[in-house]
Parts: sequence; C-alpha cells; structure tokens
Amino acid sequence: MESKTPDPFPAGLEVAWGLRDRPHKGPKRGLTLDGIVTVAIAVADAEGIEAVSMSRVAKELGASTMALYRYVSTKDELVMLMVDAAIGPPAPLPEAAGGDWRAGLEHWAAAMRDCLLTHLWAVPLVAAHGPPVTPNQLAWLDQCLAVLADTRLGHGEKIAVSLLISGQVRSELTILSLLHQDPEGSARRMAGYGKFLRRVTESGRLPALREAVTDGAFDDLDADTAPTADDFDDFAFGLARALDGVAAYLGEGGGCGLPGGSPPPSRRT
Repeated sequence: MESKTPDPFPAGLEVAWGLRDRPHKGPKRGLTLDGIVTVAIAVADAEGIEAVSMSRVAKELGASTMALYRYVSTKDELVMLMVDAAIGPPAPLPEAAGGDWRAGLEHWAAAMRDCLLTHLWAVPLVAAHGPPVTPNQLAWLDQCLAVLADTRLGHGEKIAVSLLISGQVRSELTILSLLHQDPEGSARRMAGYGKFLRRVTESGRLPALREAVTDGAFDDLDADTAPTADDFDDFAFGLARALDGVAAYLGEGGGCGLPGGSPPPSRRT
C-alpha cells in the first residue's frame, strides 16, 4: 500500500486563495473570516504575536473559541492569513518610476519597509515557511518582476534580485523588531555599547574594530532614548549598495567609487 505524500503547503492556502468555501453563516451573527483576521492583527500589533491565540481572538470578538474553527482550522492557518493581510497588496508604482528599474526597486523596497514597520511582529514570519505562497506575498513578487521586465536579466536572475532586496528590508526590520520588544532595555544596551566596545578592544585583539571605535563610528549613540526606525540610515545605505551591485551586474556602473554611488552614512548601530 502506497503512503500518501504529504502536501508541502499549508491547508490554509486554499482559504487564502479562495479555493475552499468560506462559511457564509456562523453561530454568531456578523462573524467573518476577515473580521477574525483583523482582530487577530490588532492583538498582535498591541501585544505581540505571542498574545494571539484562538481563545484570545474569540474573546475579543465576543464569540466562542469553537466558533472560530468554522473559519480557520488551526492557529497556524490564522497566523498565515494574518501575515498576508498585514503586508497587504503592493501599492501602485509612481509614474516617475516607469521604465526606471532602480527607481522602481527603491519604491518597492521602501513601500515594503513602511508596511512591515506597522506590523513588526510579522517580520520574522514573512519567510518562516519558505518561498512566498499567499496572494499578497506573490503580488509583491510579481510587482518586483514587473519592475525588472525591461532589463536584460533572465527570469531566474530577476527572482534572485527580488530575494536580495526583500532580504535587505527584512534584515533591518528584524533588528528593529527585537528593539521594539524591549525598548527600555535596548536603550540601555545601546547607550553602553560604544563604551563596551572601547573596553574590549583596548588589548588590540580586534584591531579593525578598534580602529572603527577610535574613529568615532559608535559615538552617535543616544544615551537617553531608545532607537527607532528614524535612527537607522543603514537601510538607505544598504539598499543603495545592493542596487549598485545589480547595476554593476547589468554593466551600468553605480558601485562604490563609481558614478551613481552614494557616500557612506553616519553610522548608528
């Protein structure tokens, strides 16, 4: 007897793509899948993803936990739908970016960053289950491929570029999400980080790092406030360097030291 190969994709994808019927009438008047997801996102935004449970969401909706299971079969399914709803569909590209792949990718990356900044709990979950499979995630990928449509990149190369740029966004936001979880503790650690580095590099054991410390690379840490998204210009710098790399690969220049390259920003770690 042959064993059935397990489906590699979560069952909730059928709901996300509208391939599984949603119940039109539930035991509680007005209860809908979209309403459940919206309330779950509100809980995550306010208290973190750890606070989300089927019973907590049901309580917020004034419904029984079992009532929710008519709409979502598991918490994992709910979380998948939450992430897809949180990132939402990509905004239309500005007319100014028409035909300019670099301007298009800059807008694409900034829009993704702005979207996830309002739902930091979703950042580690976006790529947690592998490649994008939900409607909004694939819509973002589709838009990125469209931005690169007129370049000489092959389809595989375009997908690789999308992974490079989206990874740049998630990398910075992962740090911010960790800071967001404990802002006071983060402020204390950041305030003492420069002094810590000066102390541990005094012996000469880490000469390159010591040179950066001595040169003042960590002097702009603020001892009074927790760092926020506005304190990090690493995103713009890192994104520019990633795009410089794509431009260089396309033979358009723009790398560090080449026309189009941007100078390094002041560093706040």
